[in-house]
Amino acid sequence: MDSQTQTPERPATNPPLGAQPPRQTERNPPPGAAPESLVFLAVVAIFAFIAIMVVAPSSQNSKFIVHQVPEGHVGAYWRGGALLDTITNPGFRLKFPFITQFEPIQVTIQTDLVRDIPCGTKGGVMITFEKIEVVNRLRKEYVYETLLNYGVHYDNTWIYDKIHHEINQFCSAHSLQQVYIDMFDQIDEKMKDALQTDCTRYAPGIEIISVRVTKPKIPDTIRRNFEQMEEERTKVLIAIERQRVAEKEAETEKKIALTEAEKHAQVSQIQMEQKLMEKESARRQEQIANEMYLAREKSLADADYYRAMKEADANKLKLTSQYLELKFIEAITNNSKIYFGDKLPNMIFNQRPLGSFLQDVQLEQNVKAEDHRNSS
Repeated sequence: MDSQTQTPERPATNPPLGAQPPRQTERNPPPGAAPESLVFLAVVAIFAFIAIMVVAPSSQNSKFIVHQVPEGHVGAYWRGGALLDTITNPGFRLKFPFITQFEPIQVTIQTDLVRDIPCGTKGGVMITFEKIEVVNRLRKEYVYETLLNYGVHYDNTWIYDKIHHEINQFCSAHSLQQVYIDMFDQIDEKMKDALQTDCTRYAPGIEIISVRVTKPKIPDTIRRNFEQMEEERTKVLIAIERQRVAEKEAETEKKIALTEAEKHAQVSQIQMEQKLMEKESARRQEQIANEMYLAREKSLADADYYRAMKEADANKLKLTSQYLELKFIEAITNNSKIYFGDKLPNMIFNQRPLGSFLQDVQLEQNVKAEDHRNSS
């Protein structure tokens, strides 16, 4: 409640006709008192200022107490322009506002793009590398040392400026043919090795992972000459490939012909061997047949000889004078013809001389047969 006293309200009465109503007098507050709305606005303003100073995120502003270090970065701090040895990890961190400055430093892999690098070749031709990409990383344990020696923009010294220098050194030592065609595939590794060598010596925290160099831009007249040379080289390569294809085809046909000839030769050899085997089989069969025939004929001859010998032996036993006389008489008896003459009595009745002659003939035959058997 206010300190002013309130008078009780009186019932309103109608003023008399022609009279003016009484005026209400306003009472001003005392000089030391302030309206409630102004006090409330002042309190809200103070709390808002504090909240902004404490809670508002900041990456580079030094007016706030709380700041945020992004993931993949570390926090570096300067106080009065001097680098502090405090390196913070990602997350929310506190610092003195207006006094301490903060910078996030990336420690993950990053790609620095260097554009429009002019250089002159050994022959004096000016060319331009439109784009060179350098993939690098700053090691976390070398952040303080690197920032202390080369500042936040350390990559300007060891990547952007260094790549200009190395490209110009390389171009000045080689001809346009070498830079544009012959040794272009080696520029990436040469630039990487050159950058890493100096970084290892002077800024060991910088790691050069790879360098990607695009084709340089050369004058149009020279480019057309290179294109014509490439076309001629392509034609030569096409001709060489056609020649190789023709040689391969000829070699293939030759191999096919040799294979066919070998196949026919092998077939002919097999057929010849088959015929020889057939002839050999027929010869063997004939030889066996001849041997069988010879054996059979020899057996027959031996049988005939044996029969003749036996018959001779039998005849030898039969050739007696009595037997011969008997046979003679039987022959005369069986003869139907009778001859008469002076000699008939001698022929018929005197058979002794005939028997002796027959015995001599038989003896001679036996001797010859014995000699023949002994000689065989």
